[in-house]
Amino acid sequence: MSRDDRIGLRHGAGGPAMRELVQSVFARGAGEARGDSVGLAQLDDGAALRVGDRWLVYTTDAHVVKPIFFPGGDIGRLAVSGTVNDLAMMGATEPLGLACAIVLEEGFERASLLRIQDSMERACAEAGTAIHTGDTKVMGRGEIDAVVITTTGVGFAERLVRDDGLRPGDEILVSGTIGDHGLAVLAERHALELRGALRSDTAPLNGLVAAALDAGGEAVAAMKDPTRGGVASALCEMAGKSGVGILLDESSLPVRPAVRAASELLGVDVLHVANEGKVVLGVRPEEAKRVLEALRAHPLGRDACRIGRCVGDSPGRVVLDTGFGRRLVAESDGELLPRIC
Repeated sequence: MSRDDRIGLRHGAGGPAMRELVQSVFARGAGEARGDSVGLAQLDDGAALRVGDRWLVYTTDAHVVKPIFFPGGDIGRLAVSGTVNDLAMMGATEPLGLACAIVLEEGFERASLLRIQDSMERACAEAGTAIHTGDTKVMGRGEIDAVVITTTGVGFAERLVRDDGLRPGDEILVSGTIGDHGLAVLAERHALELRGALRSDTAPLNGLVAAALDAGGEAVAAMKDPTRGGVASALCEMAGKSGVGILLDESSLPVRPAVRAASELLGVDVLHVANEGKVVLGVRPEEAKRVLEALRAHPLGRDACRIGRCVGDSPGRVVLDTGFGRRLVAESDGELLPRIC
């Protein structure tokens, strides 16, 4: 039996193995993007339908993080933020509402469930939305691991933002420090006694994205939240879809000292570590400064910076300039830390 005859953890890692699975199984009958719709075949952060002079954007996401409570967040905050952020990445920064399905394991503590629910309500309040409907199921002890949460969201966008709109000369911006979520979860899961403040960045980004779009308008050409697979996976996908190369400046990558120390100790490349409260943007060069200033003026974007630019050569490739040379930034075929979001 070959490696691909059964599903492995790498098929949920957000990289090439997962995209191949979606394309070969789930998106077999999905058509090409039309002028009035974007669907599963485009593998964007959500789907969209043209409704009058606006776009109706909708998305859904399942969450299976372990542990369910971690520094900076929990599975409930993660579920709300993940769906709100997927809508925002396509330009829908005012979510109309969310739906939530929760599957619980028999024996799950009611106090923990109340804690998760309170966290979801707080995250919804931050995003200016609410959970309007949902479903609850309970499975036998040992049939699932504690809790699985699936959230679905809808919202309107005046202008649809795709992840394939980059062109040579565009500036690549990131809204803040990278690697925070993945290393905080890793340290908590394995009880690593690492000094420094490792804390997840989990947050709803729709307000931050709205500020960027207000500042840059149509100059904001592409956006993606670098979750599974980290910044590396997000940029590789954006570069491949857009047919451009991306040149990153290693000295410009924003990394907290505690995250940098932990990544070096563990031998982990922060470019491949998941984030849950950051956005990567491709912006036309003439408006990049204005968008960067707007990001930095928002509480969630204080550490925003320019990390690279798009180039015409090496289409589909992301290259890191280390200051001593250049190396290819490839997507990981697996996942550094499964069950992280």
